[in-house]
Amino acid sequence: MGLFVIIIVFMIASLVVSTRLKNKFKKYSKIPLSTGLTGKEIAQLMLADHGINDVSVTSVQGQLTDHYNPANKTVNLSPEVYNGRSAAAAAVAAHECGHAVQHATAYSFLEFRSAMVPIQNVSAKIINVVFMLMFFGAFFIQGIIAPQMAILVIIGCYGVFTLFAFITLPVEYDASKRALAWIQDRNIVNQGEHKMAKDALDTAAQTYLIAALSSLATLLYWVMIFLGGSRD
Repeated sequence: MGLFVIIIVFMIASLVVSTRLKNKFKKYSKIPLSTGLTGKEIAQLMLADHGINDVSVTSVQGQLTDHYNPANKTVNLSPEVYNGRSAAAAAVAAHECGHAVQHATAYSFLEFRSAMVPIQNVSAKIINVVFMLMFFGAFFIQGIIAPQMAILVIIGCYGVFTLFAFITLPVEYDASKRALAWIQDRNIVNQGEHKMAKDALDTAAQTYLIAALSSLATLLYWVMIFLGGSRD
């Protein structure tokens, strides 16, 4: 029941923030950017200003699917951002380029996060197997693994998830900080547009914060379950 409550609470919180983000992006996308630049042009300009010549800017399908891929060095922008000429498009394009700048300057938190990706993926596979076995009662029927050991494995996996989620926070906040500073210094936006861009990026950052807190709450839940079983 405790785990169910945690899931429901953070699911609702995530839905609320996600809805707010979509509404703000939609609102700010309707306001023309004073400079008239598209997201693609802003991204290319920011990369050039930082001396980054080996990163390409591409368009990907979907809404709010914007991301930077360090593997192939591409800034991938959704159509609304790629072709958009608004404060929202400017904010998102510059934010994703902020990640490219982090990559080019070997930003420590980004490197740590990238190094954790394989561990995160393995942990996800392990915990899926553990939950599947628990669901079918294999721990008790076939004696594959003791319940307390299973909980320890879950704690270990959620420890990885939680660390990854919290490492993501400074990566995202720093990318937004770089983006907002650059679009202001480069006069990409006026004062009003800068305020809108900051509001959009701050709301986007809240989604990562909720994900981190959700992971931490789930981790603490399993720790309490383990400690309770140990006392018994």
